[in-house]
This record gives sequence, C-alpha cells and structure tokens, in this order.
Amino acid sequence: MTKRKIDSKDLFRLTSITDPQWDKHSRKYAFVQTTVHEEDNEYRSSIFVGDLEGNAVPFTSGKGRATSPRWSPDGSKLAFVSNRNEKSQLYVMPVNGGEAEQVTFCKNGARGPVWSPCGTKLLFSTSVEGAGDLHAASSEKEEKKKPEPLVVEKMRYKSDAKGFLDNKNDHLALLDLKTKEVSLLTEGDRDYGSPAWSPDGTKIAFVANLEDDPDVSLVSDVYVMDVQSKEKKKITHSNGFFSTISFSPDGQYLGFLGHEKEFQSATLTRVWVTQLATGETHCLSENLDVEVGDVAIGDFHSGNVNPGLMWTEESEGFYFLMSDQGATGIYFGSLDGSMYPIHLPDEHVYAVSMLTDTHEAIVGVSNSTDPGELYYLDFRSQTRTQLTNVNEAWKNEVELSVAEPIRYKAPDGWDLHGWIMKPAGFEVGKKYPTILEVHGGPHAMYANTYFHEFQTLTAQGFVVLFTNPRGSHGYGQEFVDAVRGDYGGKDYLDVMAAMDYALETFEFIDEKNLGITGGSYGGFMTNWVVSHTDRFKAAVTQRSISNWLSFYGVSDIGYYFSEWEVKGDMGEKVEKLWEHSPIKYVSNVNTPLLILHGERDYRCPVEQAEQLFIALKQQGKTTKLVRFPGANHELSRSGDPALRIHRLEHIKNWFVEYLEGAK
Repeated sequence: MTKRKIDSKDLFRLTSITDPQWDKHSRKYAFVQTTVHEEDNEYRSSIFVGDLEGNAVPFTSGKGRATSPRWSPDGSKLAFVSNRNEKSQLYVMPVNGGEAEQVTFCKNGARGPVWSPCGTKLLFSTSVEGAGDLHAASSEKEEKKKPEPLVVEKMRYKSDAKGFLDNKNDHLALLDLKTKEVSLLTEGDRDYGSPAWSPDGTKIAFVANLEDDPDVSLVSDVYVMDVQSKEKKKITHSNGFFSTISFSPDGQYLGFLGHEKEFQSATLTRVWVTQLATGETHCLSENLDVEVGDVAIGDFHSGNVNPGLMWTEESEGFYFLMSDQGATGIYFGSLDGSMYPIHLPDEHVYAVSMLTDTHEAIVGVSNSTDPGELYYLDFRSQTRTQLTNVNEAWKNEVELSVAEPIRYKAPDGWDLHGWIMKPAGFEVGKKYPTILEVHGGPHAMYANTYFHEFQTLTAQGFVVLFTNPRGSHGYGQEFVDAVRGDYGGKDYLDVMAAMDYALETFEFIDEKNLGITGGSYGGFMTNWVVSHTDRFKAAVTQRSISNWLSFYGVSDIGYYFSEWEVKGDMGEKVEKLWEHSPIKYVSNVNTPLLILHGERDYRCPVEQAEQLFIALKQQGKTTKLVRFPGANHELSRSGDPALRIHRLEHIKNWFVEYLEGAK
C-alpha cells in the first residue's frame, strides 16, 4: 500500500498522550489524551484509565479539557482539573462509578491538585487579586466595567501566556473534602508553587521568592510550612532557582531540583537533598555534568509534567529524568551521590510515573516518526511493552522521515551533534533543497522526538537539518555556558559548521538551494545568519530578537535576560547590546526573509518583528511580515489551532517560492 505524504492539517489527526499516573493498589494508570479539533478550532483533553494489558477506557468525556489526574491515597478516587464550566476547577470522581463532583469554586480557577496523605484534603494552586475573594466564582456574568489605567510600579508586571499580571499572584489553598471549606495557606503579593505534602500530613513544602525586592532578587527558594500554624522554615539561601519538590517516604529528606545561578540561566539543573532534622542541604549530582529534567524541544506534546525525584520506598534513592546527548531518559540516584542511567534510549522519554517499590514505570516515549505512546517498563528485566497505540493507524497511512544522527566538529574542534531528515519519496542520485532549523532557548535541546513542522517540510520535498550548537543543553556545563556574551560568535560558527558538514557528507543536498529558520533564539540566529552571509536563498524568522536594546525594556524577561545572556545593559554596556543586535547589520541582508510573530508575545514582543520589517522594506529588501492575532510565544506548540496551521503553511510556501526543487 502506497503511503501518502503528510501535510500541516495532519495535526488534526494526531493524539497526544501525557501525564501518566500509576495507582499502586489497582496497578491501573490514568493519563491525559489530547486531540485538536478543526471544526471547533479547539483542543480537547480527556482522562483515560488503562491497565497493563493495554486496555484503556475514558474516565471523562465531552468538550473542553480535563487534565492533571491524581489518585487518592487509597486508589478509590481521581481528582482532576476541568474547564467544563468555563473556569478550570477541581473535580473528584469515584473510580468504580459515579458522577464527577466539582469541589472548588474559585474566582480565578484552581489547578494542580495534591492529595493529603490521609486522603481527606486537597492542596492546590489558585490566583488571587490582592486581598480579593478566593471562593466566589459568581454564576452571574460580571457587570461591564469601565476601563481603568494600569499603574505599574514593578519591573515584573507582565508575563508571556499570562499577559498583564493585574495584581494577581499564585497562592496555595487547602480544601477539606468533608466540610468543603477552602482556606488560603499563603498570602501577600508573591507567587507560590511546586507544593508537596510531608508523609505525615503535618507539613507542606513549596517554592517562593519572599525577598524584599523580587524584581532585583531573582530567586526561588524552598520552604517548609506547618499546615496548622502556617509557620514556615526557609531551606535554601536565596542564591538560585529551585522547584519540583518531593519528601522521602520516611519524612527525613526533602528532594528538589535547581541550581545556584553560578552561570545564571545557563547553569545546569541539579539534584538537591535536605536532611530535615539537621537542615543540611547537599547537591548530589554535582559531579554529573548533565542537565536534570526533560529539556527536549518539540511542537506536539501537550501538558508534559516534570515528575522531579521519585523516591524508593526505603528512602535510600530516587529516580529522575535526565537530558543527555539529544535524548532524555531515566537515571537512578542514591543519597551517597552515586548516579547512573537506568533507561536511556536514543529517544525522548517525555513522561514517567513510577512504582518505586517494584521498580516499574509507565513512560511516555516519542521519536522522530512516533508522536508518542505509553509503555510499561520493568527495570529489573529491562523489558519495555507498548500499552497504547493511539497514533498507529495514522502512522500506517503516512510516509514519515527518520531523523538520522550526525556528529561533526566545530571550527575550534568542539564536538557537535545533530540530525538530518531525508525528504519523502527520497531518490538516490537526486539533489534536494535543504532547510536548516535552529532551536530556541538557547538553553534547550533538539532531540530524537516528533516534530510536526519537520515532517511537514520533508513531505514537501525538503531535507531538514537540525543541530545543537553551543549554548544547548545535553552536552555539559561548559558547552551550555559557552554562548553567553558571544551571541552571534562561535554559536554562529557552529550553525555554519552543521551546514558545511552536511554539504561535504551528503551528496543529495543542493548547495544552491538552502534555507534557514528558527524561533526565539533560533529567530535571533536566523536574523544574524542572513545579515552575515548570503549562502541561504530563503529564510523564515519566527518570534525573533532583532534588537537587544529595545528587547531589554519590552520583553517580560528582558531586563535580566539581556544582562545574563548578552552581558550588556542600559548603563555602561549599551554598546554590547547593540553589537549583538542583528538589526545593526540589516543593510547586509540580501536573503528573502519571512517574518512571523505573535501579537501577544511578551517574551519576544512583536515590536522586534516590526522594526526589522520596516528596516528591511525601507532599504528595498525582499521581506514579508505575518502577524498572528492573540498569539503568544507558544504559538508553534500550543497556540490557536487554526493559527498553527497558517504558520506552517506560511513557512512551507515561502521556502517553496524561493527554493528550487521542492514539490
């Protein structure tokens, strides 16, 4: 049977499976299944419950989104989040039959349910405006308010995907399931997150920045609070970023992930453990030169959750995710500091739920030709059994391109890593136009995972080349830090080295028809490349940075990111910001450049695209600007479905227009 080529609208055929949660009593697992619906232009998420025989049944149904399934301690109920009544609220439903009961009615919604060890309470997060009412989500429509000015006194007053913060802060609340009473555990104008219960149910741990001036003190500290008295104890020392907390089962240790900002935002995330009796905190993965957690970039999975440290029942060790050499897998660590890989396939392990007493797991795994399925993993026998096949019919219908790994050298001898994907219908002896993709971050990592954008381009007859230049995670601390202060320097040479290597190695690449694209930092690099070389015949820059001077003030992270990454500021180092700004070199651009940008992108605001477009047009360059209404920085991954399709079509059509040989 001849397989068809995929197109951008195959996004509506795909199913995303995320957030598996295993119940040790029934040995069943819950997970979230998300689909994208073209007719209603919306995402729908349902919760399913499956068994180890591969049978799965829907636990929720209908339109809207149901997410974050969490088993009660005795396995008899599932708590979850649903927006079935507009605002996202918490629901609880018996596993063996019965109706879902809405248990929160918070004005600004509720999320992140965490069961108390006794199963009578739920800890959760909610947004609160100043001293506003937590409970009342009025059933009546609010009266139309007259416009009021937004008075700003803090540098952190907006956030991408959230918009203007409007005096709202994320707080922790506690629901008593017997009395239905909800009480706030935290207060004030600060954000609290990553909550975790102690095994005896008397304490919770969380992260927060409670420094006098959070605009200047950019940290997140770990705290432990007594639930009754609300007295809190600070665990870390206001010198880093920490998150994803978990108590050991015996209650003696508190584990969490983070770093002390030795290299600012380029610092590797590590494993930390505090002995609660003494207050001593140690970094256990200090000698492991790898990033803890999943930092693989993709454009498909919806709702990935970092599980943090998954402790053994004896509290002697823990499992955790790790990103290494373009793959993510599972490591084991012990309290003596030993760390080693347990399951590190050349794939993307994007989700995991453990039964640590029996050393088994449910994992979500993806690769370049598989959007992702759930598997049963037995660490004792090292066997892996597929449990779901939601995308199997689609995979059997379409032609998919395999990402083939490549290894090559930078001009200064550094080892570099990437992948190349041949076009659909590849024929030996033919030459094909090639598109070089550059990831964002820059402290992230391309991996062997499913990328709908890449498959859409290979289906159109393009070779796709994607690599991890210095600044990427997965290759050690020196590698990830090497880009800071050198944007457009050796990272640019790394990107060019990828193209050089591909041309020298693969005869099927047409050197006269090369394109380049990328988003965020990848957009910066695209802008930098076309202003420093004419080797590419077409380029597409997405949610990009063109001017670090204006980025400093308009981005939600600009005032510190620019100093940390570019090592420039608006004081004595203004010239440093300008030196690394692609727009300084705009007169050198001869490559036709398509500019894509979301109008509500607060990370890389749309003015970055506007000034680049005007500068190019004023000089008579070939360019086009496409603005996506209402879209933020996450458009390519989780944005409005129709706009995601438009984005892919604009990218494809631009390259088809300017690169010869595409289909």
